[in-house]
Parts: sequence; C-alpha cells; structure tokens
Amino acid sequence: MNHTDRAAFALALSLAACAAPAFAADAAGRRSADTTDDADLRALVRQQAEQIRELSRRLSELERRPPAGPAAADPVQAQVAAAVADTRDDELAILQAQVAQQAATGRGSGDGARMNWRKGAPEFASGDGRMTFRPRGRLLLDQTFTRGSAFAARNLSGSDLASARLGAEGEFGPLGYKVEADFAGNEVTLKDAYLSYDTRLGGHAVEFYLGNKLKDRSLDGATSGVATPFMERNAVASVGGMQSGYFGLGLSAKVFGDGWHASLAVTGDDVGNAGDASDTVAYLARAHWNPLRGGDGFVHLGGWYWYEQLGADVASINKTSPVALGWNDQVRVSASSIANVDNDRAWGAELGAVYRSGWLFGERTVRTIESDTVGEVRHKASSVYAGWLLTGEKPGFSRRSGVWTATRVLRPVDQGGIGAFELALRYDRYDFTDAARGGDGDAWTLGLNWYLNDWSRLMLNYVWWKTDNKVGAFQGPDSGRTLGLRAQVAF
Repeated sequence: MNHTDRAAFALALSLAACAAPAFAADAAGRRSADTTDDADLRALVRQQAEQIRELSRRLSELERRPPAGPAAADPVQAQVAAAVADTRDDELAILQAQVAQQAATGRGSGDGARMNWRKGAPEFASGDGRMTFRPRGRLLLDQTFTRGSAFAARNLSGSDLASARLGAEGEFGPLGYKVEADFAGNEVTLKDAYLSYDTRLGGHAVEFYLGNKLKDRSLDGATSGVATPFMERNAVASVGGMQSGYFGLGLSAKVFGDGWHASLAVTGDDVGNAGDASDTVAYLARAHWNPLRGGDGFVHLGGWYWYEQLGADVASINKTSPVALGWNDQVRVSASSIANVDNDRAWGAELGAVYRSGWLFGERTVRTIESDTVGEVRHKASSVYAGWLLTGEKPGFSRRSGVWTATRVLRPVDQGGIGAFELALRYDRYDFTDAARGGDGDAWTLGLNWYLNDWSRLMLNYVWWKTDNKVGAFQGPDSGRTLGLRAQVAF
C-alpha cells in the first residue's frame, strides 16, 4: 500500500469510525429504552469520538513521516533504516486496526480505564467494559407534622434521618457484587450484601444471587425505598411482609423473557439474626407478565407467594402497620398479638398499566398465620394508586423486573431545566379484623414529587388517615392528617 493509499484508507476509516458509534448508540438506545436515555448516548458518542480523533491524529502523523531509505554505501545503516521502516509500518498497521475496531464496535480498544457520572456517582470501568466499580449512597431527610387526632400523643411533629447508606457495587465479567450499610437511627445495619452471577439458560437471561438481598415480593416491597412514588411503601408491602423481614440471607434466582420475569428464593433471617436460635426459613416465588406492550406503554400482571417455617425464637406475631408515614410510631393499625405461631404464608396479586406519562396500579394481599392456640388468622390489605408526570417524562417503572426504578428527567435542573414534576394519589386499606382483637384502618395519600435530576428529588405527601384499634393506648375510632416532606439524594 503506497503513501497516498494509506492516507485515503485512514481517512475512510476515520469517517466510518466517527459515524458508526452514533448508529450503534442509536440502535442500543432503541434496544434499552428502559435503562438508557439520550443524554447517556450523547455522552458515550462524544467519548468515543475523542478516542477516534486521537487515533486519527497519530495515524496522520505517521502518514506524514517520510519512509527511511536504505543507505547503499553503508550496509549497517541500511539494515537500521530498514528496521525503522518496518517498525513504522507495524505501528501504522496497529493504529489502522484500532481505528477500524472503533468503527466496528463503538468502544475503545485499549486497556485504559474509563469513568462516567451518568448515575450521579463516578463509575469506573476497564477499557473493555468487563470490570466496573461504582460507589453507592443515599441520604433521605424527612420532616413530618400530624394533627387532628383525638389523642394528643398522636399529634407529633419531628424530623428524621429516614436513611443514610454507603456502599459499592461492581462487576468482573459475569460476576458481580453489591454491599450497602445503613446508618439511620444511630445504628449500623447491613442491607444488600451479595454476590451475583449473570448467564443465559435456554435462550433467556438468568441472574443468580447469593447473600443478603431485598426480596422480590409485591410492587413496592421489591422496590428500593428511593424509587417508590410515595415516601412510604404501600399497605400491601407492609401487611404482606414476612416475619423474617424485607431482606433475607440466602439464594435467589431470576429469569427474564420477552415481556415477563420469574424469580425463586430460599432465605433465612437477615444478617441481624442474633444467632441464638435456628433461622426462620422462607420460600418465595414471584412472576410478572406484560400481555400488552408498545411504544406508548404496557399492561402489567403479576403475582407472588411465600411460605415461612418460623424459628423457635418467634414466640408470637404482633403486626402493627404504619398509616401516617414512617416516623410517627403512634399512628398505626394494630392486629393484636398472636401467640404460639408455627408458620405463616401469604399471596399477592398485581394489576396495572403505564401509558405515556401516566400510571395506575392495584394490589391485594392476604397473609395467613398458623397458631396452635387460635388456628388460622388472616391479615388483609389492598392498595390502589395512580400518578401522572406533568412534564412529559415516562414513569420510572421497569418492564423487565416489574418494579419501580429511577425516573429519567428530560430537563434536569443542573443543566438549566425545570426538572420533572409528578402528581400521585394512593388509597390503602388495612384489615386485621379476622383476629379477635384486630383493628382496621385506611389512608388516602396525595403526593407531589419534584425530580431535580435522575438521582435527587423533593417529595411532599399529605395523608388523611383513619384507625379503629381494639388494643393499645389509642383504642376506638380515630382520624387525622399527616404532612410529610422529604429531601432525597441517591446514587
């Protein structure tokens, strides 16, 4: 290949390289609309274009260098000149190959690490993208005011550090890890702490987890607390919760198909178990399906079931669900204590839809507790909730996993935009009346969310609540109002 041919070849490759990442990014965006936005793709293309320009610059410099000719009068100098020319040709070939690889794959070919901030924190990745590391954290600051109760002890106001977490996550090819510690309440508790393995079986993506992980149970129950549309999880997540808690230490697996997912898990107590008695062992299954889906939205159908063999350290179950946000422990619905329990189980059903900027979901659960003293006792709950993103964003909901995710803001405040505004309304019903002294209650919650960007938001919740407890300090019908404010950063 002569000098002119090499230059033309390099120019053609450079032009192809600059164009290919854009096409690749566009195709990738269409395939991953739930997880990647246009800003991410633009940033990726800019990064790849910089790499291509650097390679092209080096290639042009080599093209401009005159080839070393052999000196006929000196055989030694002739050999040196020939070696230099061969080295130049080899380097030229390597650079041409690198540019071609950029054009074909849209990613760097070197081993240099990359870093981006697209999720609110620095994510470090190896040159081939197979190894990653990202710090994680969250800070949730709440202020609540309760008024209107006939019991003065319920009319409380106060501030709360609802959650303060630090951790990290990363990948080594198909192997992954995540660990997070929570510092709320002046106590350190371990939350997610697991190893993962991603593979494919029968043509489907499969994920395995070993360790302490949030259980896949109900819409709100399986969602991180920083992604739910209201400050607190709904009644179904609370009433249908396991005795062993929202997290469980054990083994779980998820399989994903075209418009559906299914999961199985076997867990013990979470990492806070005292170690003085055998674990409660829980078996959990959940699945969801999108029978209708398109560019504007989808329909969600889901269901779950769990069974627990209770440990000897569980002498009784006394369920009290918060009705007016989480900080005010006095506003709760009491199920009354059930003694001599052996096992419990629950099922849940999910139905909903997302259409453009709006969403509507409903859930139902029944938990059955087996007692050697009173037989079967059932706890019931229902939740119906809807919302609308006033600024045109798509709701932060994953069709892949059937859980709430972060909302992708079209005009972030830190980029000169107004952020995203969401209006939401929820009704919750708590029914513990199957027990001899079980109470009941309900709540309406009006929420307004202002998403400043993809990882921070301000929340306002106004709750009208009613309770009718048969036990405790606040017996009989009662009602009131609770206002909650939250400032949240989560990365």
